[in-house]
Amino acid sequence: MLEVEIPGVGKVCIKNVVFDFNGTLAEDGLLCEGVAEKVRKLAARGVNIFLLTSDTYGSATRQWQGLPGEVKIFSGEGAAREKRKIVEELGAENTVSVGNGRNDVEMFKVSRLAIAVVGREGCFTGALTAADIVVTSIDDALDILLKPERIKATLRT
Repeated sequence: MLEVEIPGVGKVCIKNVVFDFNGTLAEDGLLCEGVAEKVRKLAARGVNIFLLTSDTYGSATRQWQGLPGEVKIFSGEGAAREKRKIVEELGAENTVSVGNGRNDVEMFKVSRLAIAVVGREGCFTGALTAADIVVTSIDDALDILLKPERIKATLRT
C-alpha cells in the first residue's frame, strides 16, 4: 500500500491501481518501453494492479503476460460502466485510476485519485476534466505513484 499525507486533503491510502491499456500503458497495442519494470516495482510495494481494457488491438493479454495483476477485457459497449463497477467493488476510496479515454471517465469520477495520460494516442477532453492529475506520459504517471511525494506536491492546497 502507498500512503501520502496531503496538506488540505488528508491521508491518501492507495491499495489498488487500475490501468487502461491502449493509449495509456500501450501505443498501438504494444506495451510502452519501461512500463513492465515500473509496474513490477509498484506491485512489490503491496499495491494491487488491475488492467481494464476494451483491447482495441486484441493484444492486452499477450502484452501483459508475466506481469502482476488481473486483466479484464470488455466489449466496446458498456466498458465505461464496467470499469466504474470494478473500481467501486475494489473500494474506490483506496483506488487510483490511470487512463486516457472516454471509457475511463466513469472510473475517474469515483476513484480516490484519477490520473489522465496525454500520450501519443491523445486523451479525451472529458478525461482531462475528470482527472485529479494530468501527465504527458505513462512514465510520469508511474513515477508519481512510485514517488508519492509528487502527489503531495501536486495536490496540496
